[in-house]
Amino acid sequence: MAAAAEAGEGDKYRSFIHGESEKNTVWRTGAPPNYDVVNKLFEAERTHVWAEGSLEEKVQRLLKTWEMELVHKVRPEDWKTVNFANFSASTNGLKALTMAELMAIGGYNHFLRTKLPPDHRIFDPDQETPVSAMDTFLTAFPRGFAIEVLEVYSGPPKIAFKFRHWGNMEGPFKGHPPHGQRVEFVGVCIFHVDDEMKVEKSEYFYERGNFLASFLSPPDAASSGSGSGCPVMQGN
Repeated sequence: MAAAAEAGEGDKYRSFIHGESEKNTVWRTGAPPNYDVVNKLFEAERTHVWAEGSLEEKVQRLLKTWEMELVHKVRPEDWKTVNFANFSASTNGLKALTMAELMAIGGYNHFLRTKLPPDHRIFDPDQETPVSAMDTFLTAFPRGFAIEVLEVYSGPPKIAFKFRHWGNMEGPFKGHPPHGQRVEFVGVCIFHVDDEMKVEKSEYFYERGNFLASFLSPPDAASSGSGSGCPVMQGN
């Protein structure tokens, strides 16, 4: 892969945080993010160590960099992983969002969109801003929310892969006390990329309900498990 997957300065697993290309980048918190803490969690609890230069390692770097830009960069022109003129994003088959719509609601709210009525929502993305949603999950996961690629099914221009997202609930979540156990989900993503390996379309599929239910009771006690069941959400 080309630009979107090149080695990054200052972070082992993400590109486009530091360096000349980022000297004019506008960051959501006013400064580049530091992933040292979540990188330690990732290295301690990941299930795969991909060889540098392998397809899996390149896709994992693209995924981590794309998520970093989604959460931390406030102007589309600062993104290096995305062809923002043509970009769209969807989760669990819901209506695809344009780049402007995605940036307006924020990454966490995008991934947790739902058809459920508001009074049945554990987390209501319609009532959250990009900053408040980020703060909610950083509070629940003080060591971060790690992500890894488990399998890559196809290469560019349509990159299909399986991923795992996890953290340890060591802080409260929406008034619910921490239980200290791992909260995770497994899903499938498809990145449609252009000739420069920039993402033009992202499609995520995962089981949202079990993931959020895991905040209310420890995953081993929850009847729905840890949120790592069928990756395609049905009716939620």
